[in-house]
Amino acid sequence: MNFKFLNRKKIITIRNFRIVLTVIGLIIVFFNDIFGKLEGFVEFLAFYFIIVIITILHWLFVSIRSIINLKNEKQKTELMHLQSQVNPHFFFNMLNNLYGLVDKDSEKAKKLILKLSDMMRYSIYEGQKEYVTLQEEVDFISNYIELHKMRYHKNINIKFDTTIDDENLKVLPLLFIILVENAFKHGVEVLRNNAFINLSITSKQNEIFLKIENNFDKEENSKKGIGLENLKRRLELVYPKKHQLTSSIKDDVYTTELKLKV
Repeated sequence: MNFKFLNRKKIITIRNFRIVLTVIGLIIVFFNDIFGKLEGFVEFLAFYFIIVIITILHWLFVSIRSIINLKNEKQKTELMHLQSQVNPHFFFNMLNNLYGLVDKDSEKAKKLILKLSDMMRYSIYEGQKEYVTLQEEVDFISNYIELHKMRYHKNINIKFDTTIDDENLKVLPLLFIILVENAFKHGVEVLRNNAFINLSITSKQNEIFLKIENNFDKEENSKKGIGLENLKRRLELVYPKKHQLTSSIKDDVYTTELKLKV
């Protein structure tokens, strides 16, 4: 069945109906004196105006619905574009590290490749979905942390605690990884000694709370990247008035907190 043909036929029918109503209205206006003497004209006139009002209301409803659908499609397109930007530079950096590691420690390089493959698979396939489970996001972060532990040649103190009531709670994919990545980028990767990251994710009913603490070098001038702006925009699109993202600095410790209602 040709749906395009049916839609076109429906549009033509509605257009012809509106033309007929307009013609009838013009006839009533110009020949009011003649038709006004006919029996039942008042009832016909009332019926005509009811039809006109219904037609106008239908047109308004269709127009408003089209505007809303267009806005939703625009937001979905923007959201997909934002999600596609998450983590590409991390994968490039990791591949560069693997290149130098293949000759030095081939076994370690193989393990890194397997971990990286799992992360890329999740980022490409699950990352394009509208929602994933909270447990899937937690597993992705765990793999991310393990990758970093394997690639560094220094002692780092990383704690990752989770308290999740419902593992099947749905969230936006790749939502938390930007905050975790920033903790590594501005902390662990810069500090030579005593670097630490404390990460916790807690969920209760339909609320999720994430907290990250990491130390950093005060003398290091860190530029504001697009990752955080990306996250803020995605939160605005998917969780309007249902999220709270805050950050604070005390001495050499940077703290980020995200509260989310899903």
